[in-house]
Amino acid sequence: MRRVVILLALVALFLGGCAAQVHKRTESLRHDDGPPRIVLMPLDLELSEMSAGGVQQPMAEWTELAQKHVFAAFETEAKTRGLVLLRHAPERADEADQQAMIDLVKLHRAVGGAILVHQYQPGFQLPTKGGRMDWSLGPEVATIARTQQADYALFFFMRDSYASAGRVAVIVVGALLGVGIPGGAQVGFASLVDLRNGDVVWFNRFVRGSGDLRTAEGARETIRLLLEEAPK
Repeated sequence: MRRVVILLALVALFLGGCAAQVHKRTESLRHDDGPPRIVLMPLDLELSEMSAGGVQQPMAEWTELAQKHVFAAFETEAKTRGLVLLRHAPERADEADQQAMIDLVKLHRAVGGAILVHQYQPGFQLPTKGGRMDWSLGPEVATIARTQQADYALFFFMRDSYASAGRVAVIVVGALLGVGIPGGAQVGFASLVDLRNGDVVWFNRFVRGSGDLRTAEGARETIRLLLEEAPK
């Protein structure tokens, strides 16, 4: 977990900006029988407060609040885009399948970190991929398709931090001295996975120094920007 957050912070420093470059393997989702069914997997989300010294302290209450707002924001965006979005329902799966899906969320975190390095960082592209968006979570995603009755799975990873009063004071003093000191930031990514084969058909990173997932409006803005160029 710690290494992934550090990796995302480094990517933020290298890439900067708010809008993210989108990687796609398809412009439209398959429609075998009616609109595609997309299951929103458990959110890999954590909110923290940044101390005066820059240490991030996870805030459970903030995270719980953000979970509710982000879920609602995804549902609102899906309706706007005419998509069928299902909430992940663990009760449909037995204990073994539930564990398999938890493991897939963790695998997505690792694969997403690799995509950030090898698809976005100049000089780190993998020769075997030739610059192609060629990533997969593997055939284990069949567990999701079987238990959730879905065509695609939407995975979401984000770490959102907010400067404490002490950190704000440090930032102000730094500014007076001509030293730039970072405050909180939103860093994360999302993937859309085809449940027939595990292929990542769409990926988007999100890095910015503003936004607030603790509010419904802030969550809607973040998810709208994140899904702006997602296929439908």
